[in-house]
Parts: sequence; C-alpha cells; structure tokens
Amino acid sequence: MSAKPKHRQAIVAAAVRLFRRQGYAATGLAQIVEASGAPKGSVYHYFPAGKAAIGAAAVTAAGETVRATIAALPAGERPGDFLREYARLMAAWLRASGFRDGSPIASVVLEQAAQDDEIAAAARAVYAAWRGEMAARLAAGGLGEEAAGRLALLAITNLEGSLILARAERSEAPVLAAAEALAALADIS
Repeated sequence: MSAKPKHRQAIVAAAVRLFRRQGYAATGLAQIVEASGAPKGSVYHYFPAGKAAIGAAAVTAAGETVRATIAALPAGERPGDFLREYARLMAAWLRASGFRDGSPIASVVLEQAAQDDEIAAAARAVYAAWRGEMAARLAAGGLGEEAAGRLALLAITNLEGSLILARAERSEAPVLAAAEALAALADIS
C-alpha cells in the first residue's frame, strides 16, 4: 500500500519552513522527515530524485502561496497602494518570525539554481506568476499594462532584496522603504 497523499504535502510544507529559516544546504533530508512527521519511506516514495526534487516542490508551493496572497490584495485607489499593502504584510511576517525567516524561494534559488535545472525551472515559473499577479494589481490600480509589467519586475527584485537587508538589520524598515520608493514610482507613472 502506498503512503497517504497527505505525507507529500507535509514533507513539502516542512521543507518550505526549514529552507525559509536556515537555507537549502543547511537542511538535511532527515531534518525534513522529522519536521514533517512523515515516515522516512514517504520521502523516497514521493521524491525518488531526492532533496533537489523536494527543493523544486518547495519553491513551487511557497511561490503559489505568495502568488495567491498577491492576487488577494486589493489594487487600491492608486497603483502604489497595492505595493504598500504587500510590504506591510511582508513586514508583519518578518516581525512575527523575529527576522529569522527569509524567502524560501530566494534561499533555494541562490544555493541551487545554477546546478539544478528542475529548481531553476520552478523558480522561473514562480517569479513569472508573481510578476503577472503584481502587474495585474498595478494595472487595476490605474497603471498602464506595459508600465505595470516593468514595475512588477522591479518590485519583485527590490522586495526580495529588501528581505535580505531586513534580516541582516533585524528591522522591517528596508522592506517598507523599498515598497515606498516603488509605490512612489507607480503613483507618478
């Protein structure tokens, strides 16, 4: 009898949490199994290719959570309102973690994308989905489609980078400042 499907999701969720907190390289399979509560055999059943396959699945799952969050945010009266609200959510999440949690996508991508095509492909798909959702929110707030696409790319790169600074400084200020600068650009475009 095969493992219950719930174990796959538990393994991926545990990997997302661990990668977000300590990075890909510092997270071992045994640690993922322990944190997931799944039987060890489940890892090999669902991820016969090993840790890299878990990494790709974690990038995809975490990316979908962020994409859904972006899609659920209101566009606001001005294009920058969406960016300010998204940054407030990011800042609250950072504060709640004591600035220990970063982006599970960025950590895995920085450590593994150059040597793992599956992880790189998952990251490309995630970032494209984020860009599409952000562009839609910015356009709904009044920005033209072309400008919304360009600003969405700028927002992703800046906000992901601001998470690194926020963790280093143990402050949400970099996230909020980056979003405010992006929002100002959006509002004058």
